[in-house]
Amino acid sequence: MKRLVRRITFIIMLTGALVSLGLTLRAGRNNHSVLLMMLFGIWVFSPFMGMAVAYILSNRWTLFTRNVLYILAMVLTFISLLMYGGVWSPTGIKPAFVFLIVPLLSWLVLAVVIPLTTSRSKKHG
Repeated sequence: MKRLVRRITFIIMLTGALVSLGLTLRAGRNNHSVLLMMLFGIWVFSPFMGMAVAYILSNRWTLFTRNVLYILAMVLTFISLLMYGGVWSPTGIKPAFVFLIVPLLSWLVLAVVIPLTTSRSKKHG
């Protein structure tokens, strides 16, 4: 069961990263700056890379911390896709703002939750 959850998490992260890149390209299709589109693509892709690195390193973590990572990865992926797809976006903001703020918030959540969870596991494990 643990392997199945791990594999599903990886598939969701990979799919989310690719779809997010596609949505980034679609949102910037009228932008003629290749450099700007590359920077947006890298920025949008970066939290998924961070989650992938955490996923790889999680083999050494406690079960509790791994489970938190898997849940967090799935939730952040789904929220990102909803936001990038325009399904769940605040009204009146420019699309570029979503592609800037969602990765930033994803990084912040990862940077806070994973260390807190790891330290909690060490104290109680």
